[in-house]
Order: sequence, then structure tokens, then C-alpha cells
Amino acid sequence: MASPTAWRCGVCGYIHRGDEPPEWCPVCGAYRDDFELYEEPAPAPASVPTAWRCLNCGHVHGGGEPPEVCPVCAAGRDRFDAQSAPGAAADRASDLGRAIVVGGGIAGLSAAEAIRAAAPEAEVLLVCREPGLPYYRLNLTRYLAGEVPAEALPIHPGAWYETQAIDLVAGAEAAEIDPGTHSVRLSDGTWEAYDRLVITAGAHPFVPPIPGSRREGVTALRTIQDADRILGAVGDGVRCVCLGGGILGLETAGALARRGAQVTILEGYAWLLARQLCEGAGRLLARLVGALGIDVRLGVRVQEILGDERVRSVLLEGGDEVRADLVVITTGVRPNSHLARSAGLGVNQGIIVDDHMKTSAPDILAAGDVAEHRGTVYGLWAPAQFQGSIAGMNAAGLSVEFGGIPRSNTLKVLGIDLFSVGLVEPQDASFRVVHHASESTYFQFLFRDAHLVGAILLGDTSFAAQAKRAVEERTDWSAVLRTRPSAQQVLEHLAVQGRG
Repeated sequence: MASPTAWRCGVCGYIHRGDEPPEWCPVCGAYRDDFELYEEPAPAPASVPTAWRCLNCGHVHGGGEPPEVCPVCAAGRDRFDAQSAPGAAADRASDLGRAIVVGGGIAGLSAAEAIRAAAPEAEVLLVCREPGLPYYRLNLTRYLAGEVPAEALPIHPGAWYETQAIDLVAGAEAAEIDPGTHSVRLSDGTWEAYDRLVITAGAHPFVPPIPGSRREGVTALRTIQDADRILGAVGDGVRCVCLGGGILGLETAGALARRGAQVTILEGYAWLLARQLCEGAGRLLARLVGALGIDVRLGVRVQEILGDERVRSVLLEGGDEVRADLVVITTGVRPNSHLARSAGLGVNQGIIVDDHMKTSAPDILAAGDVAEHRGTVYGLWAPAQFQGSIAGMNAAGLSVEFGGIPRSNTLKVLGIDLFSVGLVEPQDASFRVVHHASESTYFQFLFRDAHLVGAILLGDTSFAAQAKRAVEERTDWSAVLRTRPSAQQVLEHLAVQGRG
């Protein structure tokens, strides 16, 4: 008799072990058809509450109805898929005494929620470095732009944590982990014991070693406090420079421009979003951003940030100066892995985890921006949410696996429609590229072995959900590719798939 198989969810990476795929994914609620063959079996968890998945950004909303708008990307309720899913039943969890989750981002909150669902009697302690309630970090640029008020940032109201019996410790930082005694020392000196520990400490802004980067008026954007500090400095005519042309840099630039600032983006690569877009799409995006009144300078290197106590300008290699009253450094983030390193855990770029999100130390798991899974640190909202849920379920005693998911990206604030998923550049001659470019749109589809492995939609994202699903589900495009399709024909086929 052939050995049983296993199935991987193409949406969130959850691995279900068994001869047949489950009716629903217990992590993200994806349908049975979203599963693909993976490897050998093991018992799958039971049920989770009804949920809705945003087709635009992957955010999972719990409840019987979709939200009016996605709290992460502002997509309308019609862009949500019903995900009425069975999930991890509490009777499948082992007896868990006390779980500590370090980090109050989406990974940490998802972990705490999953632990509570799988182990109703367990004690759950959620330690958050920032004061206040856990919030939608991805909405900071929308908050900066005035699209959402401060009161809309928290993910749950304070009463929710009491209802869920989750002990929220805000404004506290984990200072030391002692795996030998299963305890964590907080910044106030108290030691907290755990049976399971989930590290979701997130990441911190990467500030390049640029002379003058500590001058007054130079900041990063990672927290609500950063956003409020920027709002206090920006206004009509204020000269702002954003160092870095990634997603955060572009959204920050758009938000500052809406506040009346004169904004310049300085990007070292030859095109914008070099990790998310091919060169043609990146250069078109730069033109579209420039049309909004934002000065975009590509292929430049910053030599120094000039000024006295306060920033005055940014000096570029070659001698050019860009006047600046405010400089926002948006050159990426680095995992907060120092706590794990000090505790002797395996760390590379992030904390090394296996498919169960377990670290090298017994009873310690990690998820989100701080975790490195199969050599990848995602640094994205949706993977952090999925990893957090899986880590929480495993902390509660279940056996759930994460198999990785394709990266996908969208752009907020600027009013420019953009979506990319999967690979953006062919890696060798086995890839087939189908693309189309105009003055305002750019479409690229990357195929390999009759599967869509990457897509870029710029200027028109009508078929973003269908493209994302095709990449995640590894749809067979053999029949379409035999006709040597144009980009328009690929879009038409995606439309047919969407109706199906």
C-alpha cells in the first residue's frame, strides 16, 4: 500500500497530513481546492471560527461578516472571501499551563489568539514593548496621510483582552530569556515562568552608517510615536527627504506630500521597488510617483546628512545637496534577534525555525519579522499573521506546519494601483515572460513548467486576486501557453478563472 500523503495550503503555507486535503484550512480558512500535494501525513487540527480573507493583502478577519473595509489595505468588503473554516479544537491540545508571547505585533497577537482557542484553560501572557494596545502597524502611513484616525489603529479594544483572558503587559520589554529555567526577565526586573514561549519580537529600522544620521530632524517610521513625531514636524512647504524607495519609503513620501510637504525620494537602485518589481515596472512607477509632485532620484548614494544640531540638507556622492528640514530613513528593517542570540538560540538573519515554528531550544517558538524559515525572513504582514497562528497552535500542543508562501505586495496612500506576487525576474532560460507596457500600465507574468510563478500588475490591479490565487495554487497553464498568449490574453484567462 502506498504511503499516505500530505497537503500544503497554497494561501498560508499550512501543511495538512492525511490521504485527502481538509475541507477548510484551519489557519486561513482557504478552501479544499487551495491545497496541493506535499509530503507524508499526520493528524490535522479540527476547527477555527468563521473568518474572511482579504484577496488584496491576505489579512484574515474573524467574524460572521466581512469588515466594511480592510483595516490593512482599505479594500472594500467585496474583496473578501468567505472562509468559514473548521480549526484547531481545544481537545486536541495538550495540557498547557502558562504561555508567554513576547511581542505585540500581528504575529504575537495571532499567536496569543491561537493559544487561547486551542487551550482555553491555559494562562496567556502577552508582553508588548510599546505602550498602549497592539495596533495595525501597516496603517501607520495611512495615519500619517490622514486617512485613518489614531483611534482606528488598535486591532482590538482593551476589553477584548479581558474577555479572552489574555494578560496584556504593555510598555514592558523582555530583557533576558533563560531556557534552562523556562523563564523570562522583563525590563522591570521581574522574572516570569513559562511552559511555552513564543518570540514575536519583530524588527527595528535599519539605519545605514551615514554621518549625521543622529541629527535632530532625522527619524525612522516604525511606531506610532515615530508617526506622531513626524506629524509634529511636517506642514506646508516643509522640505522632506525619504531615504529609500521601497514600499515604506513610497507610502511615507505620499503621506508627507498630502500634508503639503515638498518631498524628495532618494533611491540607490536604478528603479523603485527593486525587490518587488522588474526594471520596466519600477521605472514606470517612478514616473507615476513623479507626476504626483514628488521628486524621485534614482541611482544616487547618500554621503552625509548635513547640519548643525538640526538637519539642513542631504549631501550626495558627486557633490549635489538636497535641502531638507526633515529626513525619514526608510531603508528596511532588521530582526530583533539579540534576545534569542543572548539566550543561545540558533540565529542567522533571524531566529531559525523549523516548519512547526520551533527554535533550537525546547518549548521556545518564534514567528513573524524576527523568524527565519527555510532561509527566508518575510517581513510582511500576511506571513507574520499566518506564522503567529501556527506557532500559537503548536505552543498549545498541536502539530501544525508552515510550508512557506509566495511573497505578495500592494501599495497604499499614493493612489497608484500596484500588485506583485512571487518571482519578478526570470532566474534562467526555463522561465517564460509575458509582458505589456504602456504610458500608464505595466503587466508582467512569469511562467515556469506551465505554472504562473510571478505576476506584476501596475496601473490596473483588477485581476490581482486571481493572479495571487493562480500563483499560490500552482494552476496548470499548459493549454494557454501553447497559444503563445499576449499579456491581454493572460488577463482574460485570469478573468475566466475568477468567474469559475
